[in-house]
Amino acid sequence: MLHSPVSHRSRLPHIGTTIFSVIGQLAAQHQAINLSQGAPNFPCSEALLRYASQAMQAGHNQYAPMTGLPALREAISAKTEALYGCRYDSEHEVTIMASASEALFCAVNALVHAGDEVIVFEPAFDSYIPMIELQGATPVVIKLAAPHFSIPWDEVAARISPRTRMLILNTPHNPTGTTLSAADAARLQALTEGSDIVILSDEVYEHVVFDGALHHSMSRYPALAARSVVVTSFGKTYHVTGWRVGCCLAPQALMEEIRKVHQFAMFAADTPMQYALARILAEPEHYLGLSAFYQHKRDLLCAALADSPLQLLPSQGSFFMLASFAHLSDESDSEFVQRLITRHGVATIPVSAFYRDGTDQRVIRLSFAKDDATLLAGAARLCEIGAA
Repeated sequence: MLHSPVSHRSRLPHIGTTIFSVIGQLAAQHQAINLSQGAPNFPCSEALLRYASQAMQAGHNQYAPMTGLPALREAISAKTEALYGCRYDSEHEVTIMASASEALFCAVNALVHAGDEVIVFEPAFDSYIPMIELQGATPVVIKLAAPHFSIPWDEVAARISPRTRMLILNTPHNPTGTTLSAADAARLQALTEGSDIVILSDEVYEHVVFDGALHHSMSRYPALAARSVVVTSFGKTYHVTGWRVGCCLAPQALMEEIRKVHQFAMFAADTPMQYALARILAEPEHYLGLSAFYQHKRDLLCAALADSPLQLLPSQGSFFMLASFAHLSDESDSEFVQRLITRHGVATIPVSAFYRDGTDQRVIRLSFAKDDATLLAGAARLCEIGAA
């Protein structure tokens, strides 16, 4: 190991080894059934693989346009209009990014400045707050409470200040599986009307909403779409999280700034994958059937856990559900998760990992983005757990 003589000052001094790394190492050590990672363990569409291979064989292996393959941008624009009624200009308002994570980073980097405030709801995906802090801005954290994890809009109204520049949403929500409602959208519109607040809407699970409910995208509401940056994920939609291709939609004035960052961060997403995705978007059954596909998995896991001591919380969308163990144990959720791995051979995630201050409500996250055999095997082991 090299010893560096260079002194430095960390831009992210509070970031160290996370519980996710600890869980991953323990799970591997004990060969635990993986209900923790939010990535499918089943294959993607054979057609999609074929389209990507054909694109490579056809020589589409060099840089794509910085903004994304025109055919893919046009397909996204048409799909968004068909689903949500909003027509984004494919030339100026749709950008293909090297993952949804890059799109989120570019949006924050482009639109948030030192001294600004950004409202974030916790539990939250772990990259949001570091992105804000890297800009010299201040995250204004509003906590969502179990079991419903609904947004406390009166608190949001009280926390908005003249320095508020952005509000970050995630719907369907990771880790809670909750979704925004029409009432939520109406309250958000009222709170932001007449302001310069940008809404950054992480909608990577847009096609995974259950029980016949609508996905309340910011693109569905004209007044919100006009101030929103909407981020979506091909990886989540097509079971190809390793491809790292996402999409960003925003009004032209906002998108111009986002593209300035994107061109120097990544410049372009992978070319053959863009060709493949443009082709498969012409087959809407792939994304229109995704809710039913994952609802089957949610319901299978719920049924298999019916005899477990865990108390399951409702999952309205995404491929996650939460389970409470507060009635079983006084352990912290991190301790409980580690016990599940070492004694029962099944890996989950403690929800406290999604709070910056480690708020612990004795709730764990289960992923059902797994094949049915894995779900049933993991559930069987969870049915065997007892009190500490």
